[in-house]
Amino acid sequence: MSLQVRIPAPMRQHTDGKNVVAAAGGTVREVLEDLVRQYPGLKDRLFDGGQVRRFVNFSLNGEDVRYLDNLTTATKSGDELDVIPAVAGG
Repeated sequence: MSLQVRIPAPMRQHTDGKNVVAAAGGTVREVLEDLVRQYPGLKDRLFDGGQVRRFVNFSLNGEDVRYLDNLTTATKSGDELDVIPAVAGG
């Protein structure tokens, strides 16, 4: 099962400049694990220890996974997962 993961510009240096990559998994967490297996440089950008970094969000087919089942949200072939780093400023 493969889906597309959209990578934001600040993280593309870890995906050889690709803005969309393929990853596999039955849940958002499994997809992220496959993503960092393929692109190890993303691990520190997405995770702090075993937890997703506080300022990184994910959208599955346009729906914020925090309002679904978070990282246990089921995925299927053809889905699109967006990695969204939070932007702060003042």
